[in-house]
Amino acid sequence: QVQLVESGGGLVQAGGSLRLSCAASVRTFRDYAMGWFRQAREREFVASISRSGSNMYYADSVKGRFTISRDNAKNTVYLQMNSLKPEDTAVYYCAAGFDKYYSDYVPSRRSEYAYWGQGTQVTVSS
Repeated sequence: QVQLVESGGGLVQAGGSLRLSCAASVRTFRDYAMGWFRQAREREFVASISRSGSNMYYADSVKGRFTISRDNAKNTVYLQMNSLKPEDTAVYYCAAGFDKYYSDYVPSRRSEYAYWGQGTQVTVSS
């Protein structure tokens, strides 16, 4: 079982920055690919990072503005969000997907993630 707790959300003006954190309570954190999704209407993919941290994948809407990273020693994944826009307003969710083949892949579909956090609200004012 993996428990995920997000933090770092809040209210920011357009053009500003926020950094989200997601702490995982699991002994084998390095065996999981991690992802960020967001939901304003439908839940959509934002970014993912492979178990080793070597591979990252981003939605086109955030490419060049957001950066995903992880610290396997701290069981934590981050999402640095810069140049925020009002359309980035959403609840942001952290997700974990077990990399059973140790392929170091970067999943982008909701079905590839078995564990989800409760979410943290990000609001960007214009």
